[in-house]
Amino acid sequence: VFSLMTIRFVVTVVDAFFRRASGSEGTLDMSRLKPLRSFSIFVVWIAGLLFLLDNLGFDITAVIAALGIGGIAVALAAQAILGDLFGYFVILFDRPFEIGDFVVSGDIKGSVEKIGIKTTRLRSAVGEQITVSNSDLTSGKIHNYKRMESRRIVFHVRVAYGTSAEKLRLVPAILEEVVRAEEMAAFDRAHFASYGEWNLSFEVVYKVITADYALYMDMQQRMNLAIYERFQAEGIEFAIPAQIVKLEGSGSGASHEVVSS
Repeated sequence: VFSLMTIRFVVTVVDAFFRRASGSEGTLDMSRLKPLRSFSIFVVWIAGLLFLLDNLGFDITAVIAALGIGGIAVALAAQAILGDLFGYFVILFDRPFEIGDFVVSGDIKGSVEKIGIKTTRLRSAVGEQITVSNSDLTSGKIHNYKRMESRRIVFHVRVAYGTSAEKLRLVPAILEEVVRAEEMAAFDRAHFASYGEWNLSFEVVYKVITADYALYMDMQQRMNLAIYERFQAEGIEFAIPAQIVKLEGSGSGASHEVVSS
């Protein structure tokens, strides 16, 4: 009876420890610690029952030896499972991501829903659930977009050939003005970058001071609409992919131009 009471007491202490760890640290929630909590309670019960059997007069030396030999056999047969288990401890203590983070690893991307002893479950952008083994996640590169404090954005605005030099000089100023109008955007630069096959390309660089992808897309949308309106007001045309084919007559020597877009 005393042994059983001791086991229950230790289990209660272990459970209280994990609950306190979960509550004292905002980034460490109970669902993330649940597998480790269950494993720890299992170990406590095994140790307690072995102690109880020893006190009842059973020879537990042979049992422990059998468990050791069986453990080696199981370890050899379940290397993949043990790899996932060690991967879980890596995720738990090193914390490359947490529940709710949006991560990308190889061709897998999604928000972390659950971290288990063997697998981690993600929710993709289209709504499907993706189950990935912990060893696969910890053995490769993990991009955690939720922890990104700022996002560097590079985008291009393409103007049509035939635009006057005077209007081309206005474009960088217009782009800078549009970016600076956004509170969450830190303007870097805007330049006439290159001559394309069918366009004059302007490159814009700025930083988004937020990790929220939806807020970034809302801001980019406002910028695109503002650029469109300003170009319409200034009479600046966007470039459209086009080819000019010259046809020369064999007899008269006359030539014609055919423009296709």
